[in-house]
Amino acid sequence: MTTELYFIFDSHCPWSYATTPLVNALQQAYPDMTIHLLHSAHYIGKDSAGEEQMQAAAKASGVKFGREHIRYANSPKNSIKSANLMAWMQDKQVNKQLPLLNALQMAHFIDGNPLNTKHDFTAIVEKLKLSPSNKVFKDELSVDAENILEAIAEIQQMLGTTSFPVLVMTVNDNAIFIDHSQYLNNPQGVVAAVEQEIVAIQQPKKH
Repeated sequence: MTTELYFIFDSHCPWSYATTPLVNALQQAYPDMTIHLLHSAHYIGKDSAGEEQMQAAAKASGVKFGREHIRYANSPKNSIKSANLMAWMQDKQVNKQLPLLNALQMAHFIDGNPLNTKHDFTAIVEKLKLSPSNKVFKDELSVDAENILEAIAEIQQMLGTTSFPVLVMTVNDNAIFIDHSQYLNNPQGVVAAVEQEIVAIQQPKKH
């Protein structure tokens, strides 16, 4: 059985932050699964999800938001450098991608780190022992990040939606669309639901 998980998200989106525990739970349940973390680079310094969305995400899930983040919840967010770093990781150290995403979201949503300058990433890069190139920290999307946006567009076309976050799991040639909103307050529930889907997929078709 070949399993892959596709997670379309933005590191600065509170709903994506609330959905990451589902990705963590699925990764623990299926340690051999290939995970594709696809950063949509939605926030480019012009707007933010805002305090209302943040409160709604907190209410729907068990994730916490730190005081420093709450203070600046309505100020514009820029996730371009995070998108570049995540894209760089996909080629270089794919096994550290999910720990990196968790670290970025912790820094942003708990510590209030805007992740807007190269310096903002120093502690995370050192902790995970990464050595990203300087082009990762430019103010425009890298070629790798642009390629990921193309992959996202293909998935969105297939699903018929441009909203995010999105979770899709493939099992061999079958795709399971996971309605993340049902499991935000119960990440283990998504594992049970996926297991049921896989059992159904693997049952022999009746002619």
